[in-house]
Amino acid sequence: MAHGEWTRRDFFRRSAIAGAVTLGGSTLLSACQSTGSGGVDALQAAKDAKTIKIGIANEAPYGFADASGNTTGEAPEVARAVFRALGIDNVQASVVPFDQLIPALSARQFDVVAAGMNITKQRCGAAAFSIPDYSALTALLVPKGNPQGIFKLEDVAAKKVKVAVLSAAVEKGYLTGAGVAEDQIQTLDTQDNMLRSVTDGRVYCAALTDISLKWLAQKNPDAAVEVTPGFDPVANGSPVLSAGGFVFRTDDNSLRQAFDTELQKLHDNGEWVKIATPFGFGQGNLPKPDVTTEKLCAA
Repeated sequence: MAHGEWTRRDFFRRSAIAGAVTLGGSTLLSACQSTGSGGVDALQAAKDAKTIKIGIANEAPYGFADASGNTTGEAPEVARAVFRALGIDNVQASVVPFDQLIPALSARQFDVVAAGMNITKQRCGAAAFSIPDYSALTALLVPKGNPQGIFKLEDVAAKKVKVAVLSAAVEKGYLTGAGVAEDQIQTLDTQDNMLRSVTDGRVYCAALTDISLKWLAQKNPDAAVEVTPGFDPVANGSPVLSAGGFVFRTDDNSLRQAFDTELQKLHDNGEWVKIATPFGFGQGNLPKPDVTTEKLCAA
């Protein structure tokens, strides 16, 4: 996602929530609470307390608070299943702005980022990622009927239409890499503002993951928009590998390794698809065997 920023590619953004909400019966805490001092094994501490803290960014469908104030989404629900398998039943979620997730993790405000964060080389320099949790295609939100015939980023460049992206999201880099001029790109702070910009005609289209845009269109059935077929962005003539994962501090190896073991089991036994399907994911979003964290961190 973003050049020089932690934020992700990708998804429904990015406002801190005041107060507390619940995650499967547990409390969503403000981001000021710490997981403790360095030198403590995070996995053992969580097992002893039967509690762990995660960070989310309030981006649907990755991790967000629903209308009842409960925290849900693909990443928190997958994390809950993993931690249950590890004997950790209580998951407490803190909401911070997307671009502050890794800094807050490093400051020990929580132990895991569960926000559908894209695995990128720059982020890998500051934190440790799980195995890829999911892969996603990029898509465009366009007016109903797509009168300009915009289906990929290169079309945006060729036809010189205006396009919206989320603040600090990877899509801006994808667009400039496809030859889209900076003055064609509008950076917005929420998905709702992206939708309004398209429906009001301030931009022709908006770029995000196909999962996010399909969710946005589904939640706004009266909006005169549609989502293009998903595609892989191209950089230097090759498709860009895009996959997201969970994020850990670099010194929390035992926690990350235990998490990876249980996450892989969910991928292999079909439970991941069951958990993720309500949030717009499917079998096709399982990462291919050759999509690895090592490759993504090196790209």
